[in-house]
Amino acid sequence: MAALTPFLMFQGGTARAWATATLEAFAAAGVAASLESEELYDDAGPGPAGTVAAGFLVVAGQRLRYFDSFVNHAFDFTPSLSLFLDVDDAAQVDTLAASLGEGGGTLMPAGEYPFSPRFAWVNDRFGVSWQLNTPPAS
Repeated sequence: MAALTPFLMFQGGTARAWATATLEAFAAAGVAASLESEELYDDAGPGPAGTVAAGFLVVAGQRLRYFDSFVNHAFDFTPSLSLFLDVDDAAQVDTLAASLGEGGGTLMPAGEYPFSPRFAWVNDRFGVSWQLNTPPAS
């Protein structure tokens, strides 16, 4: 069976901190999120011991794979690819925008837009881009 899973690569050993911050943000907003599994490098490497070799979060039913790269790259995350999340109400958009955006940046502040009754677009402090949306009523 084929499956498509977003795969996030972190640098500098920040993957575990990202996973923790993400789980805390979603818990505060009342949106389902859980740590499925996480394997760490040990002293045998190839990455530094204690950094993430393979991790999986499930956020709002979507599985996200992540790890710490043991190679330094000249690139990092970009908002041209973001995680787009539809939530049930405006309060969840506001809570997630505040917590995920803390220490990161706001691309579009939480508010009403022609395409959405409540929407925000933020980069978290690790560089991951999140678009948070309350869909229009059908």
